[in-house]
Amino acid sequence: MSLNAVLSPALREIRLLFCQTGTASAGTRHFVLSAYPLIKKNNPDLPVLIREAQGTPARAFARFERGVERHVELEGLSAEQVEQKVTDLLTKPPS
Repeated sequence: MSLNAVLSPALREIRLLFCQTGTASAGTRHFVLSAYPLIKKNNPDLPVLIREAQGTPARAFARFERGVERHVELEGLSAEQVEQKVTDLLTKPPS
């Protein structure tokens, strides 16, 4: 997994939103179950918010220093595709 390193100190918060029962959010649910423990182990002070709500499209948000916020759509992706998109979101510097 590429999220096994300590993330950038500019990263202030990660938010993951998805439906707890929808098939389009299945990849995101699987990603959360597998990646969350590793992210928190390597970044214990980083807030990682997980929000599940019926009918919510799967998305990931990253908030960086100075209030810069970016997001990616994760609806209908496999767990591997979700991992790649989230990795890109968290590791590419905000513009």
